[in-house]
Amino acid sequence: MRLSTLRAAAFGVALLVPAAGLLAQDQPPAPDAPVEAPNPSGEQPEPTPEELAKEPRDPLQVYADLNLFGEIFDRIRAEYVDPPDEQELIRAAIQGMLSSLDPHSGYLPPADYDEMREDTSGEFGGLGIEVTMEEGAIKVISPIDDTPAAKAGIMANDFIVELDGTSIQGLSLDEAVAKMRGPIGTDITVTVVREGVTDPLKFTLTRATIAMRAVRWNMDGDVAVLRLSRFSAQAYIGIENAIKDIYAERDGKAPKGIILDLRNNPGGLVDQAVYVADAFLKQGAVVLTRGRTETESARYDAQPDPLDEQLADVPLVVLINGGSASASEIVAGALQDHKRATLVGTRSFGKGSVQSIISLGPDGAMRLTTARYYTPNNRSIQALGITPDIDIRQVVPEEFQGRDEIVGEAGLAGHIKIEGQEESTVGSSVYVPQEPADDAQLQFAIKLINGEEANPAYPPKAE
Repeated sequence: MRLSTLRAAAFGVALLVPAAGLLAQDQPPAPDAPVEAPNPSGEQPEPTPEELAKEPRDPLQVYADLNLFGEIFDRIRAEYVDPPDEQELIRAAIQGMLSSLDPHSGYLPPADYDEMREDTSGEFGGLGIEVTMEEGAIKVISPIDDTPAAKAGIMANDFIVELDGTSIQGLSLDEAVAKMRGPIGTDITVTVVREGVTDPLKFTLTRATIAMRAVRWNMDGDVAVLRLSRFSAQAYIGIENAIKDIYAERDGKAPKGIILDLRNNPGGLVDQAVYVADAFLKQGAVVLTRGRTETESARYDAQPDPLDEQLADVPLVVLINGGSASASEIVAGALQDHKRATLVGTRSFGKGSVQSIISLGPDGAMRLTTARYYTPNNRSIQALGITPDIDIRQVVPEEFQGRDEIVGEAGLAGHIKIEGQEESTVGSSVYVPQEPADDAQLQFAIKLINGEEANPAYPPKAE
């Protein structure tokens, strides 16, 4: 797997159309042009936004505005009813400045920056237990193989009742998980109740590096279903391992087809989106990014490798919906443009911008929108989304009807607009039934691959 260009700092993605360059020149007025009336007062009108955009402001004007900020900051420190926290004031001002640009730019305080890095790396210090909340108790879904929890003997269906001798009663699922996570090498005592065992069981576990599972897979007959939950650093290796396991289970025989489920996948790392698309493509562009500076503009290409050669003749269906955003849209758009996959579901979110995470050392980091992205066919999905080849709607239970749709990027205040481009102003469903048998989109995709459903969009035909 190779990348012709890769910016490791990039995080999240979306596309955009290039604006035509304009050159402003002073020209004499046309002979019949009206002559402006004199201005006896000598006052100059306020410049329009268009005029301000043509030439940068004088640095002295910028410094005058910074002086205004300093003056307000000093007045707050001196006169606010309670002594304020100066550091929090400054961080709030920075956050306000960044968030005023667009919904995806912002300031990350040190704690949030650490959490973001953990989230995108797909690794954390913990025990290796997948848990859920059931009737107010923390229930173990399963221990992850080769983790402290699995090695100690914690089992599926165990109920966690205490952490370090303190009852977890009243804690939310997130609070309990946060207590189980921690620095690698530190110990925690977990008390569980197990069905059929009279007394609670105590396990003293040493936290280790845990890789969050980004990909789950199962077989539905001869059809492989791969669910990619997010584009963390574990995304591509998860796809690669899933394909390896599928072929091993089938004694080297290819599945009849593959369904790649990207529904409600919020995105993540650009490089992982490129790698995942490259797993199914042998050549050609995956995504194009264009920013204000040359360093923010790039083309990411797929390269021939053993994985895409192995999958070359395996039909592919990609599931998307209103919650498929950013990196999910890169993959879906690339596979759709190259006629490698048929897209089934509902319109995607429409996040068409790339964010770079810029470290500020001990002060955290800033998340700044630095580019827009285009699919290989130069399509922009910013505030528009990707339209599936086959639109399939779920049967939404009555209690969720009217609450299962989101407008997406176009519904976010301050989103980046592209002049002349249409925006999606109606909602797209994000509802996915828990039971596969009730999942209309998944069942349609399976029937499509098995030949029980037919549609002109399947299989896709290269032009």
